Amino acid sequence: MNENDISANSSMVTTGHYTFTADFGLTSLQVSKERAVMRADLPDELRNRAGAAALGVLTTVVDIVTSTPALAACSPDWTATQDLAIYAAEPLTEGPIVVDARLMRIGKKTVHVTAEIFDGGGITDLEELVAAIDDRALRPAGRSLVTFARLPRSAAADSDYYNPGEWVGTVREYTKHPVDKDIYARLGMRTLDSRKGILELDLTPFVANMIGTIQGGAQALLAEHAAHTVRPDLVATDIQAHYLSQVKQGPARSQVTVVRESGDHAVLDVRLVDAGADDQVLALTTITLQRPPSD
Repeated sequence: MNENDISANSSMVTTGHYTFTADFGLTSLQVSKERAVMRADLPDELRNRAGAAALGVLTTVVDIVTSTPALAACSPDWTATQDLAIYAAEPLTEGPIVVDARLMRIGKKTVHVTAEIFDGGGITDLEELVAAIDDRALRPAGRSLVTFARLPRSAAADSDYYNPGEWVGTVREYTKHPVDKDIYARLGMRTLDSRKGILELDLTPFVANMIGTIQGGAQALLAEHAAHTVRPDLVATDIQAHYLSQVKQGPARSQVTVVRESGDHAVLDVRLVDAGADDQVLALTTITLQRPPSD
């Protein structure tokens, strides 16, 4: 299909699986097997203290949309996020959140997908957003690179319906539910020690993916919130996340170490472990925080 002829093949599909991402108002368009664009709402509940899209929210959207070119490329295999990095350009303040994901490379064991993050500037129509991206009319908010590990499809339960390679030209509107509290409270995080950044997140269907572990985006939100408890005067802007293992028991627990700090920024390492499985390391993340412009 020609990327300039999207509307001729567009149709609406609603997914029924309800997790925390239903708070995001997600809608995606599989432009081609190698490219997907996703739009997400930006209500106040998904913003950080500076009024911009929270880093964990951006990570969640990037994680979801980049997986579709990866899955289309390596079908019938499944994928799991292995490494994810986001580098911010400017705060994303108006919305909606827009992410343009493109397949970069596919190998025997891994798949690499790049993503550009944009501020939609009030545009909500996906076809119009794709045209604006191609015309370089949207304000860049960040860039990302995601590496996926290839797995047997049997690793994902009930995944037969999830075939992005068959969605080209299809607009998919994900199940949407109203947000009634900020995203961190919505996930049910518990703060055990704010000074050390020790927080917990239970493994529940609300935050689980098809493999049965806590979604990568939910883990990023836990890491971001843990970083904010240690440096509440700053806001998280960049993240490097290395996902090492799956949650077997839960809860996922954060442990924060300050790597570097100065007057206007800080770099924190946030280790996530499975507190119910002998503190097996789940993810190693490095988060950069900066002082909000208004401070």
